Amino acid sequence: MKPALQLRLSQQLTLTPQLQQAIRLLQLSTQDIHQEVAQMLDENPMLELAEESAPGAFSPEFTPSASHNDTATEEPTRTDDRGADDFGNEQTDWNAGGGTAHGTEDEDETYPEQAAEQASLREYLHGQLTTSSLDDRDRKVVGLLIDALDGNGYLTQDLPELADLLPAELGITLDDLETALVQLQHLDQPGLGARNLSECLTLQLKALPEDTPQRDLAIRLTSDHLDLLAAHDFARIKKLLRCSDDALRAAQHLIVGLNPKPGDTFDRNVADYVVPDVIVEKHGNKWRARLNAEAMPRLRINQIYANILQQRNDKNSSQLATQLQEAKWLIKNLQQRFETILRVAQAIVERQGNFFEHGEIGMRPLVLREIAEALDLHESTVSRSTTQKFMLTPRGIYEFKHFFGSGLTTESGGTCSSTAIRELIKQLVSAEDRRKPLTDSRMSEILAQQGIVIARRTIAKYREALHILPVNLRKSL
Repeated sequence: MKPALQLRLSQQLTLTPQLQQAIRLLQLSTQDIHQEVAQMLDENPMLELAEESAPGAFSPEFTPSASHNDTATEEPTRTDDRGADDFGNEQTDWNAGGGTAHGTEDEDETYPEQAAEQASLREYLHGQLTTSSLDDRDRKVVGLLIDALDGNGYLTQDLPELADLLPAELGITLDDLETALVQLQHLDQPGLGARNLSECLTLQLKALPEDTPQRDLAIRLTSDHLDLLAAHDFARIKKLLRCSDDALRAAQHLIVGLNPKPGDTFDRNVADYVVPDVIVEKHGNKWRARLNAEAMPRLRINQIYANILQQRNDKNSSQLATQLQEAKWLIKNLQQRFETILRVAQAIVERQGNFFEHGEIGMRPLVLREIAEALDLHESTVSRSTTQKFMLTPRGIYEFKHFFGSGLTTESGGTCSSTAIRELIKQLVSAEDRRKPLTDSRMSEILAQQGIVIARRTIAKYREALHILPVNLRKSL
């Protein structure tokens, strides 16, 4: 067979650097975007933060419609790519910019106060040691136990094992460790240094005043019958301890108020503050989304460097030209990112109006494909636009993903979202008689009476997702 030349036509999408950056920026969270911008400001002299009133800065008050047939944003060019198809616009504008000022060079600019660092568990306990009346040797032994505590404040390592690991020249015996453990457990924070949950709760109860009602009964429960209490086997507990319903109820109330992880309050990391990308407000009878100005970094081209580049024609200006192009790409892609997020947010708000009016019970079934088709975007683009993106509503801050969910068919032929069903389950459980809590089968029957046909095993799955205990563990005296 002789070799031959053939011509073939085929379509292929090439991911340009600008397109790759646009896709990556869309999937980043607001915090990551600000980190990205800060890094680019350090690396690219062509970029600078714009004052809010600076000419050429992009205004965040644009309001593109949620419908792809009526939008203020530029229509993306369709391609065959499954994630880059909504970022095909190569047009770059010198005056394109971000949202509100991310920062200024004003010397009078004020910054929010930073929260004081909280002492860690070990720092706190070592500080307690310095003010105790123990001698130096006892402090060192107790300090060894402090360093052996886990993040919850428990001593998970056996004392004999710990004693064997210590160098012989220290002269620390098992009796020394047992004495040191008692001293550790009597520091200011009750429950620390416990070796199990039972001991942790018992230590906290013993630290209460002796005249606390039903304190002794609660101590007997935590030290000897914690497993029965966890199983809500009240009949057997009353038989073993010979106590009344009122006494057992009071003791149980004491135990429930204890902290099973006393060390958790110390080594807790500083909470990450969520900056909402959009804000949902009601205007007249309609709910509308608008971009949160605080989430949008405002950028512009540095005109001084740009003018220098225009006046130079030597080879040394090639790097500045490249940086100028990168700056234009970043500004354009950031603008397109926020426009896409706003379009998706408005489409969600229009379809979940009942949620904003009535709460979780008003949530309707919604899938990514529905938003993608409404906005003429690819489904993967909608997915990126809803991941780690948050909206501030009158009912709280929610991730975009919260508004998506499957649904079940009702007897009337409509659909009910899984979120609404979970809310109904929560309402049923909160209103149930604690002496006779509702079984999963009974909740299925109640929902069926409301026209929502749902299997018992589905009720159990939703209940577990809501961290609602099974019927036998919800029963109380």
